[in-house]
Amino acid sequence: MQRYLLFIDDLSTWVGKIFSWCILILTAVTSYDVVMRYGFSAPTGWAYDTEYILYGTLFMMAGAYTLSQDSHVRGDFIARLMPFKVRASIELACLLLFFFPGMLALLYSGYDFFHVSLLQNEHSASSPTGPPIYPFKAIIPLAAIFMLLQGTVEVVRCVVALRTGQTPQRRRDVDELEKLILEEAKEGKTADQILRDVEHHGEKS
Repeated sequence: MQRYLLFIDDLSTWVGKIFSWCILILTAVTSYDVVMRYGFSAPTGWAYDTEYILYGTLFMMAGAYTLSQDSHVRGDFIARLMPFKVRASIELACLLLFFFPGMLALLYSGYDFFHVSLLQNEHSASSPTGPPIYPFKAIIPLAAIFMLLQGTVEVVRCVVALRTGQTPQRRRDVDELEKLILEEAKEGKTADQILRDVEHHGEKS
């Protein structure tokens, strides 16, 4: 079971890192468009479509990776005050009541959007170049599939946590220094010890 959980974590991380390159491409496209527009009075006809397609693709395809790292926005300041099993119960309830219905709706509607767009050979009307839109819309159901896969892993983790009182190991890519410092402080370590551990953590990363 743990091997399956970590495999899905690795898959989500791999997908997230591949699509993270959209940030660099998006930065380059935006910079080029700004220089051409304001430096040479020659605005591009393709930059706007490229920018929103890249941003939308990054936003959608990074969702499963963010979930695998337990990094989606939540009310941590409230959750910290609750007993461990209560937090796990709330997490499980939210996944079953909200996450899965939402992702299944995204998969169903997203596929419909993509299919209609493909049949119509839809092109963008936002710029003179009018690039095809159906490849971009294919990202919607694809992202939903990865989110559902990662969601099943999170459900298993919640169930195991409720049964054993411990959360199964998660494949960590990076940790926020704030979180690391809080964990070190809870263990009663001094400021010097925390500083050394943070520096060691940075060297490992």
